[in-house]
Amino acid sequence: MTKDESEKNGQSNFADMSVNIAGVNFRNPVIAASGTFTTTSNDAQSSSCDYSKLIDISLLGGICTKGLTMSPRTGNRGIRIWETPGGLLNSIGLENKGIVSFLENDLPYLSNLGPVIIANLSGGDSAEYVKGASLLNESSVHMIELNISCPNVKAGGMIFGLDPGTAAALVAAVRRVCTHKPLIVKLSPNCPSLSSVALACIRAGADGFSLVNTIKAMAIDVVNRKPVFDYITAGLSGPAIKPIAIRMVWELYEALNDAKLQTPIIGLGGITDTNDALEFLMAGASAIQVGSATFVNPHTMLDIIKGLHDYMITNNMSKISYISIRDK
Repeated sequence: MTKDESEKNGQSNFADMSVNIAGVNFRNPVIAASGTFTTTSNDAQSSSCDYSKLIDISLLGGICTKGLTMSPRTGNRGIRIWETPGGLLNSIGLENKGIVSFLENDLPYLSNLGPVIIANLSGGDSAEYVKGASLLNESSVHMIELNISCPNVKAGGMIFGLDPGTAAALVAAVRRVCTHKPLIVKLSPNCPSLSSVALACIRAGADGFSLVNTIKAMAIDVVNRKPVFDYITAGLSGPAIKPIAIRMVWELYEALNDAKLQTPIIGLGGITDTNDALEFLMAGASAIQVGSATFVNPHTMLDIIKGLHDYMITNNMSKISYISIRDK
């Protein structure tokens, strides 16, 4: 029996929660999801993390930034957030201060927090994505999450993630300028053939995937008899989408395994507690992102980290990867 086999069979009390994704080491697999974790105050002269007053951010595995575009965006008009049973609809529209402002005002602060920093990159067209990737490639972010799945913008966004050829062309263009950073592609749950898009992205240079993004949905204001959102549709997140997200992680893992491509997957979608995180890890995810749940309980991610550690100790697992059931 090898050392790894001995540890896997419960002959160690040490719980190693670290994970390696595309060559980047995370202290644990819990990452703050894009757009859900405020990292700066309103004072542009002194960046500070809003959540730093509530939790010890250094304990997180990673932080994924708000979606970044080359030019600042004001976001969508009208109502942007709408609560639903078991979930949350959002139509933010990629509001952000732009990549240059992020690099100058936010990243220096973020880089000193401790967790891995993942820059979520969005754009209206291929040229904007490429220009943004070029700047981020020369920065201190640890990796780039290429967002080809945002359902809340009229130009760019999800349109890039629905077709294998379109997705591959964008990934290839970004890959040519993204020479120093791992490239994680954020996939759309609204895609008609997720595995085809993923395999095309790998051939174009993707180092891994995150899924799922929000699911395209809508709500109607029955009092005023009109759609709630000016943009009509919005993105659904929260516990309501968790079973769908787990199914997609499972199916993508299967497709990658069948193609003999051991590509890391970061799972997200409705994770609110340790059991949810365990389901994603068992389905084949190497790490997880937590989003909407943080709005309800800022301590959610730290509770999950502790819960995963306790689960490993209780089940005599020395490495976080042993949680997966895919090799049984």
